[in-house]
Amino acid sequence: MDVSEVLAAHKQKFKSVTVEGKLIPVDYDLGLIAAYDQNPVDEIELKDNAQLLLNEIFQLPTVSDDNGIMAMLPTPTTQLPREKPLPKPKPETRWEKFAKAKGIVKRKKERMVFDDNSGEYKPRWGYKGINDDGTKDWIIEVPQGSNPMEDQYEARREAKRERVDRNEKRQQRNLEEAVVAAKMDQRAIGRGQRPNMDNARAMKRKELENQILISKAATASAGKFDKGLKDDLKARGVRRQFAPNVVADMSNEKSESMSILNKIVGKNGEDLVNVRKVEARHKKAQM
Repeated sequence: MDVSEVLAAHKQKFKSVTVEGKLIPVDYDLGLIAAYDQNPVDEIELKDNAQLLLNEIFQLPTVSDDNGIMAMLPTPTTQLPREKPLPKPKPETRWEKFAKAKGIVKRKKERMVFDDNSGEYKPRWGYKGINDDGTKDWIIEVPQGSNPMEDQYEARREAKRERVDRNEKRQQRNLEEAVVAAKMDQRAIGRGQRPNMDNARAMKRKELENQILISKAATASAGKFDKGLKDDLKARGVRRQFAPNVVADMSNEKSESMSILNKIVGKNGEDLVNVRKVEARHKKAQM
C-alpha cells in the first residue's frame, strides 16, 4: 500500500477544518473571542462559525509558557455596556470650593525636608520626622506667666491633640455641609432654580433642631421633668380635639351613640364586656 493512501485514510477520520466562504463575511473580535455572523441562522452551519473562529485564533502570534503555548489576543474592539452605573462625583467641600474660586492649585509636597537644627534631611511626617511637635527636645523653657510645675511636654502633646480634634470636627462639618448642599442643588435644579447655599444651611439647622427635639424625649419622663435652658426649643405636641358642646346636626351624635351601644349589647357585646367580672367588682366595692 502506498504511503499517500495511508495518509488519506487517516485524514478521512477527521473532519475538515476548511469552511466555504459565506455570502456575508463574518466579523471577528478576537479580543473577546467572538464572531458575528450576519447571515441567516442555520443549525447545520453553526459548526462552521465555530470553526472559522478557531481558524482565526490559530493564526494569532503565540508565546510559550510553563502552562503551554498560548495565543496573544489583541485588544477588544467591541464596546460593551457597563455592568454598573458610573460613580457619582463626590460633593465639593468648603475648602475645595474656595480653592476653585480663588484659583488655588494643590501642589504635592516633598517627602523629605531639611532640618535646620540637625542639619539633615528628615521625613515630613511619620517616624523620625520633623513634626515631632517638640516633645523630643531635651529641655523646654517655661513660658512666662504659666505654672512652673506644669509638664511642658504634656502641654505640647495636649495642644497637638486639640488641634487634631479641631481639624477632624471641621472636616466632618465640611462633609456634612457638602452633602446637604448637593441635595439642595439637585432639588433646585429639578425645579429649574439656582442653587443657594443659604437654603442648605437652613435645611441643616432644621435637621439639627429636629434631632435635638427627638433626643429630649429619650428620657424616663419623655423630657417633661428635664432641666431646660432659657431659650431652649420646646416640642410642639398634637392638641386633643373635643367634640363641640352645641351640635346643630344631631345625626352625628345619634350615630356615635348607636355605635357605642352596638359594641356593648350587640352580637360581639359579650366579648367586649365581661358581666361576671363587673358584678364581682361591684360586690367587692360594697363590702
